[in-house]
Amino acid sequence: MGLLAYSAERMSFYFDDVVLAHVQAVATAKLRRHEPFFLSWRDPQVVGGGRSAIWLHPSIPLSFHFDACERPPLDRQLLEEMAIAASGAGGLDLSDEGHLSRTAMPSHNAMKRHDLPMTV
Repeated sequence: MGLLAYSAERMSFYFDDVVLAHVQAVATAKLRRHEPFFLSWRDPQVVGGGRSAIWLHPSIPLSFHFDACERPPLDRQLLEEMAIAASGAGGLDLSDEGHLSRTAMPSHNAMKRHDLPMTV
């Protein structure tokens, strides 16, 4: 499980490494062009269920930490689908399996949320 650290408070969100690598590629492309967007997902029951969304903007600190040393291969079709979704009004919803290819979006992907800021 990789880690997405968000904002100056470094809130942490855990995603499958493959999913996180795709999110990183899409976020990099969009934020380089100063195109902010929402990233959302379903929360697991261990943190109360529901859903979360964060606003990705070039002015908000963002970092990616992967469990594996090797970079996972990226699926071009999935990247295109994610980029199109990120450009839409609802942003990129990682729980929208109907619109995202399952080739690199594991159905077992569990996202854990830490409500306390990450300490480094």
